Amino acid sequence: MNKSIKSRAAVLFDMGLPRPFSKSKPIKVIDIDVDPPGFDEVLVKVSAAGLCHSDLSVVNGNRPRAMPMVLGHEGSGVVAAIGEGVENFKIGDHVVFVFVPSCGKCIPCKEGRPALCDPGLAAGGAGTLLSGEKRFRLNGDFINHQVGVSCFSEFTVVSSKSLVKVDQSLPLDEAALFGCAVITGAGAVFNTAKIRVGSTVAVVGLGGTGLAALIGAKAAGASKIIGIDLLEDKLHIAKQLGANEVYKADDPSLIENLKNYTNGGVNFSFECVGSEKAMELAYKILRRGGTTVSSGLSHPDKNFSIQHVDLVAGEKVIKGSFLGSCVPDRDIPAYIELYKSGRLEVDRLMSDHISLEIINEGFDKLSEGSTVRQVIMFDN
Repeated sequence: MNKSIKSRAAVLFDMGLPRPFSKSKPIKVIDIDVDPPGFDEVLVKVSAAGLCHSDLSVVNGNRPRAMPMVLGHEGSGVVAAIGEGVENFKIGDHVVFVFVPSCGKCIPCKEGRPALCDPGLAAGGAGTLLSGEKRFRLNGDFINHQVGVSCFSEFTVVSSKSLVKVDQSLPLDEAALFGCAVITGAGAVFNTAKIRVGSTVAVVGLGGTGLAALIGAKAAGASKIIGIDLLEDKLHIAKQLGANEVYKADDPSLIENLKNYTNGGVNFSFECVGSEKAMELAYKILRRGGTTVSSGLSHPDKNFSIQHVDLVAGEKVIKGSFLGSCVPDRDIPAYIELYKSGRLEVDRLMSDHISLEIINEGFDKLSEGSTVRQVIMFDN
């Protein structure tokens, strides 16, 4: 491939427009030009892409980014072309996108912490690929990439370091969820918290990531799993997926009831909302010696408050978890095997299949909390 191709894509031009997005239309579905892949880059024909709160946080302005930008960071597809120097992929491979490319050379990468890759994070913030290049154009002008993925497009070019090859027997709509919801939620349980068999666990926020944390806690052998959310529908899903008890987040007796149920609080709590109030709640329901893990991303101006003496006297721990502290090449195939064995019910995280053309309406539903994971399906 040595020339640009046309691709239908969802491009965000303006952050922070008012809801409903179905009226303000911050995202335009338009035709763009996709340049050929450069050195160590891959052209992917996208098959499926999930709508995630991390995308919403760019749309609503909580995560400021350079505009205009082709959105999308959780998805799957089929390799359509490869650039010079690509060694581990071939045309026809089924792949899942990873939203932090690992350069393999910086200290975090060498320490086995690719989620903290310095060049990868810098490229994501700059709206480029790992190479520093951009491969999207509109009317001749470059358009920014979202975290080096931009899978709300029929075709996308990514670094080979932003891909993991997956088993072709796995349906591509299910495969898409492993690129963010699963590795972020279940990864926070397996890698960041490293929960012990028999631990008590609470998950605050039961969207795609929170429910992935919940099924991860079940797979890891938690003895009591508690789901917390504002919406009854989410609590019902949590019970179906294995929660032993659920509480509405606005219940004034929540903390008292939870501590009675767990004999003093949980060993591990997972904040999966990106809200300072959720973070404070996740901390307050810990028992002494407990750990709170947060994978949510709030606005940079937001802070949370805890009682300092309680942190010290209770020997409590607060940890951040980005990309589920995963090594994607290791963990995504492992989590897929857990799914195939019936121990990680990833398919039940999907709410709807939708078309790219109604993406603004999809983000309205996500904002309302009335859905778990909507998956955009592309014609292949």
